[in-house]
Amino acid sequence: MVLLVYVDDILITGPSLAAIREVKDFFHTLFMIKDIGDAHYFLGLEIARLSVGLYVLKTKYTMDITRDVGLCQAKSTPTPLPQGLRLHFASDDPLPNPDSYYRLVDRLVYLGFTRPDNSHSIQQLSQFLTNPCKSHWFAALHLNSLVLKAYCDAYCGTDPDSRLSLIGFCTFLGSALVSWKTKKQPTVSRSTVEAEHCSLAATVCKLRWLSYILTDLGVSTSLPIELFCDNKATLHILANPIFHERRKHIELDCYLVRDAYKEGFVAPSFIQSLL
Repeated sequence: MVLLVYVDDILITGPSLAAIREVKDFFHTLFMIKDIGDAHYFLGLEIARLSVGLYVLKTKYTMDITRDVGLCQAKSTPTPLPQGLRLHFASDDPLPNPDSYYRLVDRLVYLGFTRPDNSHSIQQLSQFLTNPCKSHWFAALHLNSLVLKAYCDAYCGTDPDSRLSLIGFCTFLGSALVSWKTKKQPTVSRSTVEAEHCSLAATVCKLRWLSYILTDLGVSTSLPIELFCDNKATLHILANPIFHERRKHIELDCYLVRDAYKEGFVAPSFIQSLL
């Protein structure tokens, strides 16, 4: 039995209707509740039940954003952000009313939870909340015009202001993409191998969390979990039991990934990546 609670909204799912009714009856004994039946809309998520499966949409949520920023008549764009765009701090005139930018980015972050194609672009926009400029606002509008139709690819680059690396991952359950993330590392990586190993460690932590959730939901997963990496040097370090002086600063990440590999939780392997 799983309950999702947000303030006074509760979404209940369980192994059977009888079990769900039992939980509802228990809540009735504690306080007054309003049973509205099958879930169709919850926290911006539209739930559609079709003969071919269950679909979760954010059509209304995205249309609300588009309407609020005045882009209902705007044409869709082929990429989340303009190709080659590099955003910088204080790159031009600051916004006279930054609250509009705060609100738009906040709503885009929530949208990004179910839009992996926009995840990287939203991460870029969220870096400039302290002092947004007009270029950041127009970039956010460019992304918002995409929500009606989008085709894009994520990439790892270098931050032009801090030289911090970006790491990202995505996790599939069968053919369904269930988890993804792109974030800036808190410290500067001195090599591609170091950045790749930090990404591996973050992925292993997420896989641990997902495996616990799936176990609680009664979903069985086979081990080891395939974990693909496009850097052979990183995989060589993983297979090498001897640490060298130049790798002491990432030793914890190395041990975390190696322990998961030795216990049979993950099976890291090389995959070729092409742009």
